[in-house]
Amino acid sequence: MSEQAQMVYVTAPGHDVAVALAEAVVGERLAACANILGAITSVYWWDGKLNRDGEVAMIFKTTAAHIPALTARIRQLHPYECPCIVALPIGGGNPDFLAWIAAETAPR
Repeated sequence: MSEQAQMVYVTAPGHDVAVALAEAVVGERLAACANILGAITSVYWWDGKLNRDGEVAMIFKTTAAHIPALTARIRQLHPYECPCIVALPIGGGNPDFLAWIAAETAPR
């Protein structure tokens, strides 16, 4: 089911990086849209120590078929060594919106 809608959660170190990521992957039609949610505080373990940093959260809307390419492209562009990129299936919703996601990410 390659047209199954997916939401992809990503974090970035700041707004400018988030905008650049969003414009790149939406521009390349790897995602139909991106929502830049704004500032968050992340608490996490890295290199053996507890960290607390400000980040920006994003949600991309795409299809299951695009997850590998979207993940690879974000990893290529992202400044983090190990960026948070998590795909979640969308189990339902507005059929017109879900069809729009598929249409906007379809090959041209």
